[in-house]
Amino acid sequence: MAAISPKMAEEVSQTAVPTPKSITLVISKFNPNHESSYKFVEFKVPVQKWTTVLDAILYVKQHLDTSIAVRYSCRQASCGSCGMKINGKPSLACYTKISELNSDIVTVEPMSNFPIIRDLAVDFTSLFSNHKKLKPYIIREDSEIVGDAKEFLQTPKDVEEYLQFSYCIKCGLCNSACPTMATDSSFLGPQALTQAYRYVADNRDKGKKERLKMVDESHGIWRCHFAGSCSKVCPKGVDPAMGIQLLRGYLLGFRK
Repeated sequence: MAAISPKMAEEVSQTAVPTPKSITLVISKFNPNHESSYKFVEFKVPVQKWTTVLDAILYVKQHLDTSIAVRYSCRQASCGSCGMKINGKPSLACYTKISELNSDIVTVEPMSNFPIIRDLAVDFTSLFSNHKKLKPYIIREDSEIVGDAKEFLQTPKDVEEYLQFSYCIKCGLCNSACPTMATDSSFLGPQALTQAYRYVADNRDKGKKERLKMVDESHGIWRCHFAGSCSKVCPKGVDPAMGIQLLRGYLLGFRK
């Protein structure tokens, strides 16, 4: 068997392991406890075709600036922790590949419509508060398992009524994209309203009247102007805009 020449070995090596290119990652930095305004800091980051925006941020945090504040957890678009604005669009950093952005400059900022904790991390207190306010659980007197209680059976059609809307991971992207939330801090928001519909549409639930009363107020469902921005940025295909319209159907008597 003929030996491989050093030149051929180098060519094979270069073919097998592509040389990573570099992009400019622009990160918004702001600590409200010590600063009055944010600033943008640029970093050169090597990337491959599979590099995600979160990978790039963590490269900066590990090698160039350890002070970068960013929230993340699962790294597989399941926990909703790494939401931020990427080139102006609310997105999950772990789900967005650098190669898909088709730009050598990637700018990351904290999500709009949320108080900034520091840098890319925002405060979700209002999101979780509004979510809990709509009682995101099955309401019925016999919901507890006692004695010889059995599961509540549903047909496939019953499940289809709400299944899509149960995929919400509470990432906050829909609230960040919502133009109403930018002008009304008391607005319940697309996330909470969609989850209200998820339970109203569930035929096991008996809390429909209670939830409809909660959303039928001045900062509730009627403040939504159906811009549709929330559905465009949802990473799980929940379609909050449609959920809100379906919820209105109950209030207007089109749905029972």
